Amino acid sequence: MIKSISIIFPIFNESNRLKYCFEDIKKFNHSSNINEIQYIFVDDGSKDNSYYIINEFIRKNKRKYNKITYKIVRLITNGGKGIALKNGVKIATKDWILTVDTDISVSLLEINKWIKNKYLKKNNEIFFASRNLKKSIVKFEYHRKLVGLIFIIICRLFLKINLSDTQCGFKLYKKNIAKKIFVRLKEKKFAHDIEVVLLAKKLNNEIIELPIKWVHKNDSKINLIKDSINMFFALIKIKKNLVDNR
Repeated sequence: MIKSISIIFPIFNESNRLKYCFEDIKKFNHSSNINEIQYIFVDDGSKDNSYYIINEFIRKNKRKYNKITYKIVRLITNGGKGIALKNGVKIATKDWILTVDTDISVSLLEINKWIKNKYLKKNNEIFFASRNLKKSIVKFEYHRKLVGLIFIIICRLFLKINLSDTQCGFKLYKKNIAKKIFVRLKEKKFAHDIEVVLLAKKLNNEIIELPIKWVHKNDSKINLIKDSINMFFALIKIKKNLVDNR
């Protein structure tokens, strides 16, 4: 079903974790039967050596496979994950677009499993990985799980979102759908996932949730208390925008 795919990594000060990302890319390159793979790294104003580390990886690997290409986009200032993904989607050229977190909490190899298990039905155009499905294998910290469940309940009550997991970074879109959604995206940071869901709904695109293996990684950029508060206010803003745009 997937003949070509653009894979987008949002990067912000990831110099200590990029090695895990590169290892996963190499495994995926060896195992995937997808005809064309485009990797897009969006450096969202990193202050460390992320940009140079990625460039060196690209230099060493760009000629190994004809079917694989690499791009890097460097943003001067840190705009947020939503901005990084928006820039990545804008230049993506393949039939499908996958957004994935650089810490590889979800491995790219999960795409192989989705294809093997025939989860990707022809008529569906958006697939979200969900950590809360019965078939998912999840290694998590319990306090993060609790915060996630509270957030899901708030989204259901406040925004009528009935998905079991909006915040997992592993999301697959048909290219034309992703471009329609992300060109409209206004939310810059972690709440962008919620706006993506609401934009998909507005464009009459169904989101299918699929099981994955998810492993918690240390050195997360998320501050549970601070970002939870910011997310709550972002939801209020998104809710207000929905009312204003009716």
